[in-house]
Amino acid sequence: MTTIDDAFLAAYDAVLAARWPASTESAEIRTPYGTTHVNSVGPADAPPVVLLHGGGTTSTVWSDTARALGTAYRVHAVDTVGEAGRSVAGERAIRTLGDQMAWLDAVLDAVLDGSGTSAVSLCGNSYGAWSALHYAAHASGRVRALVLVDPTNCFIGFSRRYLLRALPMLLRPTVGRRRAFLEWETRRAALDETWLRLYDRAAAFPAARPLTGPRPGPEALRALRLPVLLLLAEHSRAHDIGRVAASAAALLPRVETAVLPGATHHTLPLAAPPEMDARIEEFLAAHGRDD
Repeated sequence: MTTIDDAFLAAYDAVLAARWPASTESAEIRTPYGTTHVNSVGPADAPPVVLLHGGGTTSTVWSDTARALGTAYRVHAVDTVGEAGRSVAGERAIRTLGDQMAWLDAVLDAVLDGSGTSAVSLCGNSYGAWSALHYAAHASGRVRALVLVDPTNCFIGFSRRYLLRALPMLLRPTVGRRRAFLEWETRRAALDETWLRLYDRAAAFPAARPLTGPRPGPEALRALRLPVLLLLAEHSRAHDIGRVAASAAALLPRVETAVLPGATHHTLPLAAPPEMDARIEEFLAAHGRDD
């Protein structure tokens, strides 16, 4: 293990120690695409909730949501293969949407094994929401309820200004460029310093570029009959949230939409307003358990 790996892992563990419940359990799930790391909290026999983080972050951003949901649910926050985190990509790379769905199939197989239920509630942020929405269309019978937190490239594309600002960071992801982009999008919001140190370390992490691809097709979205909660950041610079809401309403048969006051795309979910977890709890109380 290289020095940067050691430093990254130390920063990762520092976030878990500072922000996550002491009862947090970690596990490694073997999949055809490598080993997936999962941080879990909550009663082992409670209804399962799976959290998928956005690009450029790790599962540690879900600390507040895991605390909020961890009394009534078994919460599993997943480090995405191909991103910075404790997941380790295997020899077989995720190259297609089918690969991404097969990877999530394997993760959910492990999560559901012995849980006493056949479906999970799935919650994704940004890129994680893109994966979650595609998965719901791929295997709707395994998803009881779906939460999309400021989802990107799901209903409309990114704003041009956002992409232009992100380009230097994507071409050469230095600490300075990542910080500058984060400060621009969040309007210099105060973020947790322990997490920021991990975010900085991720700039040099030897991760593969995660899979990207097309938005889910309109026909697939119209066919989704499961309940969906769409949470949008009031000041998101990633896209026009009005257009996101309108497109989702036109395509999804059972969608509830709420705007999170004061939030930007990259303050979620780490520094979300209290309304976010309250809305998720309310939504899952209605839809996140066996009938």
